Amino acid sequence: MNVGKFSGSESRAADNSDKIEFSCGALTGELMEHALPRRLSMNVQDFQKMKDAGRKISMVTCYDYSSARAVADSNIDCILVGDSLAMTMHGYQTTLSATTAMMALHTAAVARGAPAKFIVADLPFLSYRKGLKDAMDAVHELMSAGAQAVKLEGVRGHADIVRHIVDSGVPVMGHLGLTPQSVHGLGGMKVQARTNAAVKVLTAEARELEEAGCFAIVLECVPTPGARRVTELLRIPTIGIGAGTHVSGQVLVYQDVLGLNPGFKPKFLRVYANTFDVIRTALNAYDSDVKSAAFPSESESYSDLQSTEQRGTKRTEHPAQNGRGSGITVASEISH
Repeated sequence: MNVGKFSGSESRAADNSDKIEFSCGALTGELMEHALPRRLSMNVQDFQKMKDAGRKISMVTCYDYSSARAVADSNIDCILVGDSLAMTMHGYQTTLSATTAMMALHTAAVARGAPAKFIVADLPFLSYRKGLKDAMDAVHELMSAGAQAVKLEGVRGHADIVRHIVDSGVPVMGHLGLTPQSVHGLGGMKVQARTNAAVKVLTAEARELEEAGCFAIVLECVPTPGARRVTELLRIPTIGIGAGTHVSGQVLVYQDVLGLNPGFKPKFLRVYANTFDVIRTALNAYDSDVKSAAFPSESESYSDLQSTEQRGTKRTEHPAQNGRGSGITVASEISH
């Protein structure tokens, strides 16, 4: 059975005229669903098209299935499963505690919740600094979990790794400026590229990442003039976080956008909802209703008593997914 006949250019980033022709007469129903890649609202080539057309790219971090469902139903262009999950989801002080296994677990959950969004997954601390095999093993794990691209920080010492990942068919997003995995080397979470000399270094590193094959670069905590200079010199798009408006797009942390970290107020952050207060208010109302016996009400309770002979059993079945992508059936019995 021929399931992968390729036509068109063999270059790294072919345009949308290149097609993949599938011969799938034997693939039907559920088998077809698992055999073909899921349809995305955007692909890696759209990043460049958006910059070329002057359209801003919106990106938000996401780490879990429930949050991903909300992002999936929004107009956000793409998702970053960032190693910041070590802090926001697991309570660590830095991103250094993120592991490849941790990143893969969260990436898989996000991919299930937002199957149509383009997902970039962070390669965690040192995963791409231990040699080619370890780096490619980490890439393999994240891509198998459901990512469409990986992101890594810096370029000095691993430009060849970036090239190899790209040449292996995996899109790579770079990350310059404040690189949180280097927090100790930088002396803390500080704004970067604040001098002309530092901007020259930033520009050189950005060009090196572009030449290595990156499709986009995150610029974090870089003053507006430096970020603008990099964006104008590069062909590929830049995604800013604390880098001003003269970039190709913006990324923010999901929890920060929604006001779930009320004590965190960096200069670059705009909070769009006070979700922390909404959740606290709802939980306190639930607590009050429980303790006053206002919940559950009669309409929220099962009150009818029936004999065993009268009790009917309804068997319902619905498809579920096991961790390997094959379908299983879950049956439940509901007495009524």
